[in-house]
Amino acid sequence: MSERVALVTGAGAGVGRAVALRMARERTVGTVLVNDINGESADRVAGEVAKLGARGIAATADVTSWDAVVDLVDRHGPVDVLVNNAGVPLVGSDPLPFVATQPPQWEPWLMLNLQAVMHCTRAVLPGMLERRGGRVITVVSDAARVGEAGLAVYSAAKAGAAGFMRAVAREAGPAGITCNCVALGTIKHGRVAEFITADLERKMVRAYPLSRLGTPDDAAGMIVFLAGADADWITGQTYPVNGGFSMAV
Repeated sequence: MSERVALVTGAGAGVGRAVALRMARERTVGTVLVNDINGESADRVAGEVAKLGARGIAATADVTSWDAVVDLVDRHGPVDVLVNNAGVPLVGSDPLPFVATQPPQWEPWLMLNLQAVMHCTRAVLPGMLERRGGRVITVVSDAARVGEAGLAVYSAAKAGAAGFMRAVAREAGPAGITCNCVALGTIKHGRVAEFITADLERKMVRAYPLSRLGTPDDAAGMIVFLAGADADWITGQTYPVNGGFSMAV
């Protein structure tokens, strides 16, 4: 069992939960800090991690708050693996053309999809630099790579997070720290699954050569790989896990 400590944000459900459980199951780390803004969700997943043989710690905090993130890392760190997974779900409102939006509507997308990534990365980096090693993996979206009509601010925030990771990869690489992104297509889980009707899903999968939407486990495989020893010489990259929704050389 590795003695490393992983912090997985937004791990109370969906992709974050799948990452936490896979890390425990595969012995990628010895301790998983299960972050979620919902304390009950964090407690539940921390218990699931413990049943798989790793140490699971509920780390309830709002990652859009710098003070809350610093307190979390001070209490539970040092952190060897950071997975920036928390993000605003794409449900609950109809997509709007950017010209129809106003700055107050932009703030939630920017705070959780970009600024929270910066908060968490900044909080764990000093310890990683001191120990000369670490992993930072940020979950972005295919919207960051190809753009998504009606979701301009979300696309911008996710693209910004990917650019931020590339910059930090260059700065922190000499200390043996790797920084990468995983760009997801539509993952069917939680509130997203509740929103997608059978008819809507049939229409959506036409854009996917593999003829299905993703699952949290589809995403977790790549994320946990990037956290492991086999990814020692990979940094500054964005890996699409998207069922073929977008393709590039």
